[in-house]
Amino acid sequence: MSLGQGTGPLRGVRVVELAGLGPGPHACTILADLGADVIRIDRPGGQPLVGPRDFLTRGRPSVTLDLKHPGAVATVLRLVESADLLVEGLRPGVTERLGLGPDDCLIRNPRLVYGRMTGWGQTGPLASSAGHDISYLAVSGVLHGLGQDPSRPHFPTNLLGDFGGGSTYLVIGLLAALHGARASGQGQVVDAAIVDGAAHLDLMGASHRAMGLATERRTSNLLDGGAPYYDIYETADGRHLAVGALEPQFYAALLDGLGLRESAPDRDDPANYPALRELFAATIATRSLADWTAVFEGTDACVAPVLTPTEAAAHPHLAERATYVDRGRGLEPAPAPRFSRTPAGLGSPPPERAGADTVEALTAWGIEDVEALLASGAAVQI
Repeated sequence: MSLGQGTGPLRGVRVVELAGLGPGPHACTILADLGADVIRIDRPGGQPLVGPRDFLTRGRPSVTLDLKHPGAVATVLRLVESADLLVEGLRPGVTERLGLGPDDCLIRNPRLVYGRMTGWGQTGPLASSAGHDISYLAVSGVLHGLGQDPSRPHFPTNLLGDFGGGSTYLVIGLLAALHGARASGQGQVVDAAIVDGAAHLDLMGASHRAMGLATERRTSNLLDGGAPYYDIYETADGRHLAVGALEPQFYAALLDGLGLRESAPDRDDPANYPALRELFAATIATRSLADWTAVFEGTDACVAPVLTPTEAAAHPHLAERATYVDRGRGLEPAPAPRFSRTPAGLGSPPPERAGADTVEALTAWGIEDVEALLASGAAVQI
């Protein structure tokens, strides 16, 4: 197994991943997609739901080490010596108790960037509490404004917290700190908390509220369903059409497509919103999603069909860009973003099982006594 197999701009960057669930693995998948050489350290037995169709484990080998064994801890520290980044997503204090905390690792490698992915962060009254995406969105103030139902908020699965405010900000922090380490020779700890990232994602909302352009009341603002020309409508066949005609010229194209140029009330008067919404809903309900898609295709009305993931992969635009790929294990998103000189590429598919690559990967990373680790129980080859 050669090191730095990736073709992306992070080729040659070495990452030690202490396996977890959700945002930590997603961050390491991004790094691997962009060319980093990631080695995933799984616990004996692996993580729940991990397998050959878990795309959050693609692009890197799986090594099983029992971190309760001193030999396994010593092995991770040896890996750290040649690593650029370490990623862990355990509760605060766990890696310290294992002997793999920031102080332990930075002594071995002062240039290391130590990334910590949690929901609440490393400090604060809730730091050691359990939580999930929905918990972090709730406390960060972001969940309150989500959804087009004035009576209650709605949550977008775990996309916004775990992966929007979580792994995305962890990767930003890791790459920023890596740049700093290469300039200064000094690593540091990156404390990526989902509550912090989710709040930061709402920067435009905070700006609009500060300027008096938005309120904290759901479905009363421009982008939360308060405006009838930025909403979702049901079609005759029970499907849905997304309407985002904000600017006047786009709104004019919407009215032309719907055949409402002469009959629609003035949108600039909010008092007309109920009648306008009712008119849009009644009109869109008269034709199928395919019909409306054909009507608005090629226009600037900012109207789009709401597609399933399978339909999205077959859409001409996404198909031409190969936004989704299928390597025989189901549809998976391709690496993003795109690079002109060092394009990212799909690495190895997810491992068949945790620990499938223990011997090969440890050897490739320069660990010479792998057989002894196996014999002692510190390492496991599945």
